[in-house]
Amino acid sequence: MLQVKYDRDQILHVIENVTKKTLDMDLTWDWPGGVAYYGVSRAYQTTGNQEILDRLVKWADEYIELGLPSWTVNTCAMGHVLITLYEETGDQKYWDIVLSKVDYLQNHALRFGDNVLQHTVSVSNDFPEQAWADTLFMAAFFLLRVGSKLKDEAMIQDALNQYYWHIKYLQDPTSSLWYHGYNNINKDHMSGFYWGRANAWGAYTMSQVKPQLNDWYLYPQCMDVECALRDQLAALKLVQTENGLWRTVLDDEESYEEVSASAGIAAAMINNGNPLHTKYVQKALEGILNNISEDGRVLGVSGGTAVMKDRDGYRNIPKDWIQGWGQGLALAFLSDMLR
Repeated sequence: MLQVKYDRDQILHVIENVTKKTLDMDLTWDWPGGVAYYGVSRAYQTTGNQEILDRLVKWADEYIELGLPSWTVNTCAMGHVLITLYEETGDQKYWDIVLSKVDYLQNHALRFGDNVLQHTVSVSNDFPEQAWADTLFMAAFFLLRVGSKLKDEAMIQDALNQYYWHIKYLQDPTSSLWYHGYNNINKDHMSGFYWGRANAWGAYTMSQVKPQLNDWYLYPQCMDVECALRDQLAALKLVQTENGLWRTVLDDEESYEEVSASAGIAAAMINNGNPLHTKYVQKALEGILNNISEDGRVLGVSGGTAVMKDRDGYRNIPKDWIQGWGQGLALAFLSDMLR
């Protein structure tokens, strides 16, 4: 087991501050809100604070009344918090929206190759035959959660198929680090950089597969997930900075340290439970806490990032603003710490 030392009361205080700040943000029904409110729902599950649930319900109900956007891979990220709202309130309207997102992903979303979800951010054909690591959080992990809840084997298999092919497309077999994206038309990784948050999407969502499946060992793709995560985390520990963080381009010493990626990677290490990763999680905890303000802002989080053309494209993404994904991944990490 991991033997990380921490002050529980301090972590709970930080969770409270980050949660409050996140709920005060005017996030919309898209992936920033999806990741943010996933983290908030994890904070609720960790603390049992009814006020958190009440504010999530109020936000969701107001948005539902105003009208929801069209579904894309990215807007399906909001499905995570809806699962929690349905489980906690029993209100069928939340589950109906979850199922409408599942219907979109299974029957309408663009796919290519071996039934792989193409990453989409709008109703247009944004990135033809491209697989991005982001899709694992926004769609595959969501499908796995719903499939496991319903005991729907076809849905579970679809979700695991997404994991399998994203591993094949995005994990470099030599370094075990993950590329940001893959272009199936050109058969390349486009600019070909090991983007920090892509590695967080991959590592964090892979670390969630076993907890979702009681008989995970009966699914052959889970063996791929287990080995891919094992090798990725072994590689990631080698590029952690002295400050306990990971860079926005992992192997580029001139790239800045990026806190959302660091939170996702460290959370994956916690969930994977390898005792040899204790010292890396300990350093990450200190580094992440040092980048959370007293009023709950997670600092040092890069803006939304497409697959950039070159190294400078990644280096120059601004990190001066708080972002929903930074808030959400930090809350997931801190909640996993107290699990």
